[in-house]
Amino acid sequence: MGAILEFGHSIAKMLPEIKPPVRPPEVKERFMWTGLALFTFFLMYNVIAVGAEDAGGGFDFLQMITASKLGSLLTTSIGPIVLASIFLQLFSGAGIIDLDPKNPKEKAKFQELQKILAIAIALIEAAIFVMTGRVMLAEGMDPAIAMPLVILQITMGSIIVLYLDEVVTKYGIGSGISLFIAAGVSFSIIGGAIGLVFGESGVLSVMAGGGAEAIPNALIVLAPILVTIIVWFAVSYGEGMKVEIPLAYQRARGLSPKLPLNLFYLSNIPVIFASALLMNVQLFAVGLAGLSFTVGGVDVVHVLGYVDANNQLTDGILYLLTPIYGGGQNTLAHINFILNGVTPLFGIPEWVHAIVYVLFLSMVSVLFGKFWAETSNMDTKGMTDQLIQSGMQIPGWRTDRRMLEKILDKYIPPLIFLGSFLVGLLAGLADLSGALGTGTGILLTVSIFYRTYQQMKRQKMLESTPFLNEILG
Repeated sequence: MGAILEFGHSIAKMLPEIKPPVRPPEVKERFMWTGLALFTFFLMYNVIAVGAEDAGGGFDFLQMITASKLGSLLTTSIGPIVLASIFLQLFSGAGIIDLDPKNPKEKAKFQELQKILAIAIALIEAAIFVMTGRVMLAEGMDPAIAMPLVILQITMGSIIVLYLDEVVTKYGIGSGISLFIAAGVSFSIIGGAIGLVFGESGVLSVMAGGGAEAIPNALIVLAPILVTIIVWFAVSYGEGMKVEIPLAYQRARGLSPKLPLNLFYLSNIPVIFASALLMNVQLFAVGLAGLSFTVGGVDVVHVLGYVDANNQLTDGILYLLTPIYGGGQNTLAHINFILNGVTPLFGIPEWVHAIVYVLFLSMVSVLFGKFWAETSNMDTKGMTDQLIQSGMQIPGWRTDRRMLEKILDKYIPPLIFLGSFLVGLLAGLADLSGALGTGTGILLTVSIFYRTYQQMKRQKMLESTPFLNEILG
């Protein structure tokens, strides 16, 4: 593994690098860089790759969760970045990669390896999208020319997003990946709401038809917006729940800050990783289309995952682990599909699919939450180290690592498990509601906005009181 890391380091040296800022950027500068990154992101989002056709249509789960659009330069978008992070988190948790995140040099090698792996995955995913027909080639172009040209453009789109993420992380506000997810979901919610009001079967069309049932039918059409609002407020309420542990500064007597431990302790990270994993299950399952392997009269490939003529995963074990699409944007039709629908091949009830999906998403979120807490120093040991290095202690106790770790151990491990499970459960249940932007998308967007707001408040406080910047490091 050491040879692989060194090989990755040698390749990374040939790649462009976003240098960290010499001084902490001011709030105005952060807004400028964040706005520039968003402008570039939406520009690529709306530019169709040369040689490809615009897929059109609405937004599906895969596109929203990866802030992508089929046929555009952002066909794969942040998917390769998140998947690369998942792989490395798993390798690190399994001990295959042994790097100390507290060591700056080893942490830099980890980030270099993640960048190279993301670029490789971007190329593979772009090839899968084009070669399986999910991205249609433009008519009249020679496939031998159009196919590699489109693959190259889609790959470059993800690479640019990779660097935009670095720009936002170092010079902007929050995380670039989170920002792009929030932008994509917000765009889909606005687009969906406009469609419900002004579309062919929208509120205006229903009301224009008149009749005694015009108003009830209009309210039914608007149901997805109502469900979206309910989910939004439910997630906001969950974000506000927290436990506060009183602290004291050794170097600044009189200051009594509190350590806030939110119910969603790890924010949206666990469900981002879990959703990205399920997204790639859908993506790679497309490769099963047309395959067949029969054992004892049973087609093993179809049991694993059945892909229909439209390249959609609609049955099998892998299908049970993916979100439910049925019913479109009509909430009642969506709920009716869950209650009464069955899979086309094996006749599995969709309500069974719903239960399996929600439970699987919740448990996978717990798994990734545990890995993320350990690798990002947010577990008990990592938080203890951070507090001691910051010169903090629990009032009434001396700076004793064992006592501090014992107190934090009462809160952090339960919050890692409970917060990760609840964030996955809430996302899964919200997905079943038929809300605009999907439940997972709304959950991620609310969490991202909340964390971004908190970071902006902290940054403004540090700018207005420079001495706190020295205390907090």
